[in-house]
Amino acid sequence: MAKSRETFNKKEKEKQRQKKKKDKLEKKEARKSGSEKSTDFEDMIAYVDEFGNITSTPPDPERKKLEVDPDSINVTVPKDSEMSNAPDEARKGRVTFFNESKGYGFIKDSQTGESLFVHINKCLDEIRESDQVTFETERTPKGLSAVDVKLVK
Repeated sequence: MAKSRETFNKKEKEKQRQKKKKDKLEKKEARKSGSEKSTDFEDMIAYVDEFGNITSTPPDPERKKLEVDPDSINVTVPKDSEMSNAPDEARKGRVTFFNESKGYGFIKDSQTGESLFVHINKCLDEIRESDQVTFETERTPKGLSAVDVKLVK
């Protein structure tokens, strides 16, 4: 008599396929009957409170609203910060990092605390880490860079 070709592993896989098929059919029937959560319009509405948080309760119409004068809102950059980013302005700072073999480093501006890139070709004096320097700035595609870097005597 011939031995059956159906192994235990094949039987288990077939049982799993049948179980998945049965579960899928049950889920389909449950969706059709609508026994899960309801999808009423009221359940889908969300409200935003005055702090920007999403809530399910509508805002209180009796509550006093804060009036804001639209003229008091400043949407421009203050003029004093525009001046600090202007190129060709002499500044002072400290060299925070400088790699002599690669020829670049960074200078921390003493006024703004901003870190600026510096290349060895833009240095007038030889600089090292923690040196006090004066420099001017130049706008590059990647932002401001330090140029005409000199040691403070």
